[in-house]
Parts: sequence; C-alpha cells; structure tokens
Amino acid sequence: MHQTMQGTLHPVFTSRQLLLASTAKPVTPFGGLVSLVEFFNVLKLGEVLGRLIPFAYTSPNAILPEQTLLAFVISIIVGARRLAHTDWLRADRALHAMLGIDRFPGTDTVRNLLKRFTQPVIEAFWRPLWRWLLEQGWTVPTEGWSLDMDSTVFQRSGNQQGAERGYNPSRPGRHTHHPLLAVLAEAPMILHGWLRSGKAGSARGVVPFLQEALALMPADWRLRTVRADSGFFDQALLGFLEERSLPYIIVARMTRTLKAAAASIKNWTPLDAHYSTASFQLQLHGWSKTRRFVVIRELEREDKSAVGRRLIEVPGYTYRIFVTNRDEEPVTLWRDYNQRACVEQRIEELKNDLAADGFCMKQFYATEAAFLSVLFAFNLLSLYQQAIGTRSEKHYQRPATLRSGVFLGGAILGNRARQPVLYIAQSWGGSDKHKPLIDKVLEWRKRTSPKLPSEHSPPDDKELKNAA
Repeated sequence: MHQTMQGTLHPVFTSRQLLLASTAKPVTPFGGLVSLVEFFNVLKLGEVLGRLIPFAYTSPNAILPEQTLLAFVISIIVGARRLAHTDWLRADRALHAMLGIDRFPGTDTVRNLLKRFTQPVIEAFWRPLWRWLLEQGWTVPTEGWSLDMDSTVFQRSGNQQGAERGYNPSRPGRHTHHPLLAVLAEAPMILHGWLRSGKAGSARGVVPFLQEALALMPADWRLRTVRADSGFFDQALLGFLEERSLPYIIVARMTRTLKAAAASIKNWTPLDAHYSTASFQLQLHGWSKTRRFVVIRELEREDKSAVGRRLIEVPGYTYRIFVTNRDEEPVTLWRDYNQRACVEQRIEELKNDLAADGFCMKQFYATEAAFLSVLFAFNLLSLYQQAIGTRSEKHYQRPATLRSGVFLGGAILGNRARQPVLYIAQSWGGSDKHKPLIDKVLEWRKRTSPKLPSEHSPPDDKELKNAA
C-alpha cells in the first residue's frame, strides 16, 4: 500500500532522523488480551450477559446492551479511570475483532446503559450474574472461606445522589459515598458489595447486607470465619452471626466498660518479652448475653509503633480487644485476625488499579451499576488467574500487574487466505507467550462443568416497569 511520508522525528540520542507515516492496518496496544478473551469465550460470558440483561433496545442501529457492558468491563481492565476513557478503544479495530463486535460503544452509549439500572434492574441482573460467576469452578478451601467485611470512602465532587458529608479522614467535610464490601480472603474474590450514602456508618445495614451475601454463595460453600474491624462491633451483627452459627472475630470498640475490664486483668499469659494475652467473659449494656473477649497486650517500645490503644490506667502498654464466639487460644485468634489485612489490599487494588471510585454519575443506581461492574471485572481477573494457574497466595498478581505483564502487547490485525490473523509483536513476546495461556484456559474449562443460570431467570420489561 502506498504511503506518504508525513514528517520526521529527531531522536534524543542520535542524529539519524526517523520518518513519520501513517498506516491503514488495525493496530492495538492490547494484543495480550487474547487469553483473557478466550477465557470469556469458554465462560460463555457474552451468552450469559445476553440472557440476564432484563431489557433490550428497539433501535436496529443500537449496540446490544451485553456488548456495551462487556466493552465497559474491558475498558476498566485496560486502565480506564473515567467514563470518558471508554472512547480510547473506539478506534481499536483489532480489539473489536478480538471481541467479535462491529462497533465499540462511546461514552454516551455506556452512560445511557448504566442509567437504565434502577434498583429493580440491579436486583434482576447483578444478583443472578453474581450467583452464576460464583459457580464457575472456583477452588474452594477445605476448611471453608474467610469472609472479611470492610467499608471505604469514595471522594465525590458535585451533587450526585447519595454523595453526602460523612466520615472522610483525608478531606473532612467533603461529599463522599461509603461502600460496603464482603471479601473472601482465599480466592481473592468480592462476594458482595453495596454502594451507600456518604453519611452511612460502617455497620449501617450490615445484617441485610450479610444476608444477601450469604444468599449469593453456592450451597456447597461454607464459611470458616467472619472477620471485621471495630466499625462492625454491633450487637445486631453479633446476634445474627450467632443465630447462623457462624464463627467470628471482630475488633471491640474501646468503651469505658471494656477499658476498665482490660485494666483489671491480673493473669496474663506471656508470649514473648513484648506480648501477653488474656480473655474474659462480659455482658455489655444493652446486650442480650455474655460474650467472650480476647485481649492482646503489647509493651510500648521506641523502635516500633504499637497497633493497639493505650489505657490511661495502665501506662506503658497498648491493648487490642476482640469479641469472638470461637474457643481457640487468644494467640491463635489474634494471628487469624491479622490475616484480614488482605481486605485492605483488595480495596487498594479496586481503587488504584481498577478505578472503583472513578465512575460516578448523577443517578445513584447508575453509579452503583458502574461500581458493580468494577467488582465484576475484579472477580473475572481473579478467576482468570486461577484458570491460567497463577492464582495463589504466592503468585497472585494484582490487576495492574496483569495489565502491564500480560495484557499490554502491540499487535496488528491482518489477513491470511481470507482468514483474519492477529499478529502479536515478537518484541512483546509474540504468540509464544500467549498460546500457553490460551491452552491453560481451555484445559481449565474441561475440568469444570459450565453452569448457566436457570432458577433466577430475569423478569421481562413489563415486570420491571411494574416493579419500578
């Protein structure tokens, strides 16, 4: 093909000029997505999205809603941080060919799709989709899952629905949303997520939230323990966990009564020169029963900052107090709770790697749909790592690492004997790098049985209109 030179470039460290020209060949910087796209194919993701989305467009020129949603998820995975960033991929015809779509939706198309998610639509679509995803061959721990609950803060600028003044340590007084998350530590996986008003406290709505989370779990899954920080030190939550016979370890809020009980302990079990443990039984005001408390006492040192809280009555020590219905030794419970730190890492990845706090619109449920899209993308990447054999405590790669180490790779879309061919640049590893990943994805599917949603079929448009 004849090409006209359009200028020159003067390199920094050499006098030899580079000629500038354009090419009509479709080029993509994301040729490394081939194994992820094959993973979506073996999951029959496009088919499932089409089955579950409870609405359809009437215009013959409209992009299918399942294609728009998957395009949005792909945009999140490759690094979009705002809705406007979805326009990056509109001209990437090589990526369009990989996804099997003729047109990539623009910002307005994605926004209009998300605006259709009212509360009934979210219930009709996202809950069954989550159940389907949780049934897709996850490796279930022998002892059961560790469920960690936490909340975080999403900064907002403007007057979006639900964005209100609340707990905001970095920018006090500014508007925020205050999402609630339930994370399974061993996967890693987001079991459930709610977007909440900025003025919602950490434990607000936690019992119905946990009821929904447990309802999403497959019948053969069980929880080994539930862990949470002091924001969830709530009588209603403890009573709910005990009714369900769910083991828990929750950090106690340092009330005056608890401080006095910790200060009066005489019999400490030393662990080493710095740490000691103890436990006691106590029924706090307003509680329906006596519960077990475990105390970790740490000697204050100049060379190390202590995690616990100081008691005025006992200088020189800091204390951490947990409430639990488990009967193991205090040190065992303490070490178990410390594994909960992974939930902080998950929140950091959601914010920094997948921009969970970046997709915000005027309508609250449209923003929640975008938030759930990010959580869905995270779970897909976690299951993908399991499929290709890298997902473990030692080899888990965060989304940004996958993006730079696997998904980023120059490729050109061409033809050979009228067959479309994606040529991945050798300088990015070529097909030799990605063919083994595709093979692992295909082999993984042979070992798992596909489960398409049957019980939770989506309502039709008339039912949704009535529900709204």
